[in-house]
Amino acid sequence: MGIEIERKFRAANDGWRALADPARATRIAQGYLSRDPERIVRVRLETPIASDAADVGRGTLTIKGLNRGATRPEYEYPIPAADARELLGLCSGHAIAKVRWRIDAGAQAVFEIDVFESPHAGLVLVEIELARENQDFVRPPWLGAEVTGDPRYTNAALAVSASPPA
Repeated sequence: MGIEIERKFRAANDGWRALADPARATRIAQGYLSRDPERIVRVRLETPIASDAADVGRGTLTIKGLNRGATRPEYEYPIPAADARELLGLCSGHAIAKVRWRIDAGAQAVFEIDVFESPHAGLVLVEIELARENQDFVRPPWLGAEVTGDPRYTNAALAVSASPPA
């Protein structure tokens, strides 16, 4: 069984930008075929920000189960980018648009910083996937309040909201 252990935070400031490598940044379009918390089905198209080519990109179809703390079942499958583009048109709500930046967090962990675009412009969330829920990691000064258990900050909720959470 696939398991995801992920903690999520708001960014406290832009201090992370000094550490970000544009070569690792990607633009993400993401939508939901199902937003039922017990069986979320997400489609994602991820393209390097350095490329404008229509045929470049990586599609994924992801199925996530119900959260238990910061842990939940997760199954992710690669799909052709063209299929991802078509599936995004079948999604409910609106597609989420964001740029994802990756910064090494040590101990084989990575901070993923999502900078959201309209209608969630101004929202910057930081995620870190861990091997276990109580795993320690160094909290950089740009890491803000934890929102792991707050349903307003799930991407599935953002896909049907007209603005970022207050």
